[in-house]
Amino acid sequence: MKTRHFLKQLEHERIVAAIADTEKKTSGQIRVLVSHREIDDPVAAAGKEFQRLGLHRTPQHNAVLIFVAPRSHRFAVIGDQGVHEKCGEAFWTELTAAMSGHFKQGQFTEGLLHGIARAGELLAAHFPGRPGDKNTSSETVIED
Repeated sequence: MKTRHFLKQLEHERIVAAIADTEKKTSGQIRVLVSHREIDDPVAAAGKEFQRLGLHRTPQHNAVLIFVAPRSHRFAVIGDQGVHEKCGEAFWTELTAAMSGHFKQGQFTEGLLHGIARAGELLAAHFPGRPGDKNTSSETVIED
């Protein structure tokens, strides 16, 4: 699928609102990145983007990136070390399976919203917001 077609189908306002609402409950961060590139390994590509975006610099290592490459029909959801230590591999497997189900039905916004909500629940449970927490990134859907 062409990336522009994918992006036009997204309900950006709902996605941005979901990220902002989620981040009010946690010290963690969630980002959604849509890549225009053709990729073979979405986890490796997501890891590079995670570093490029500086998500590894959160004080508690509690950032999550939802990476989507529509041209390749691939995506990945990755969390920093602090997040992964709290949830383990089973969480990521369940999350990506649920998102994949939405994506296969063409429900791209719903798939992303599900990923944001589940990641947000995990972050809020293990990394609750504290007075003085500042959001250091924007909640927009990032394009690369």
